[in-house]
Amino acid sequence: MGLLKPDAGNIKVYGVDVMSNPLQVKSMVGYVPESPRLYEFLTGLEYLDFVADVHSLPPNIKKERVTEFLDALELEGRENEMISGYSHGMKQKIAIIGALLHRPKLLIMDEPLTGLDPRSARIVKDLIQKLSAETVTTIFSTHVLEIAEAMCDRITILYQGDVLAEGTVPELREKAGMPGSSLEDLFLKLTGSGDIRPIVEALAK
Repeated sequence: MGLLKPDAGNIKVYGVDVMSNPLQVKSMVGYVPESPRLYEFLTGLEYLDFVADVHSLPPNIKKERVTEFLDALELEGRENEMISGYSHGMKQKIAIIGALLHRPKLLIMDEPLTGLDPRSARIVKDLIQKLSAETVTTIFSTHVLEIAEAMCDRITILYQGDVLAEGTVPELREKAGMPGSSLEDLFLKLTGSGDIRPIVEALAK
């Protein structure tokens, strides 16, 4: 996203250098950070209108997409309220809509489902998978390994700043020598923290 300057080397998004062409990269990317910082002095509708204008969406397309998203995520009727009065889940929905309005080629999402009600979470998950089938790449960071296992084509396990393993779930099972195991069990094995029973038993005393 160009928020940090690389210590070495370079980063390219669809062939575009992030540091030399940041605006072009941002036009192709939708970004949902773990803790979205929205302009809370705006209403939800004003914020989305601003985001759409930043991406130069034509007025008719902007209105259509904003209306569709507000309705789908059950924010219709609340869009004219100040964001400062929104719940955490409502703010999360606004951040997700803002990331998707301009139809990005790449989605970068850090724990995007936090605070969402089950219906909205399911819509977002299914939408991400549908967009993936239409060649939209998503980098999805999460500590909820059941979600990663259900949604992601490829998994990268990061532990204390290092990449421990990368591949499909079957490939990770083969690497760990644990056929049929869950991603959670694979993570615990690969990070060397597999046997947690003594800890649980000690805490339960």
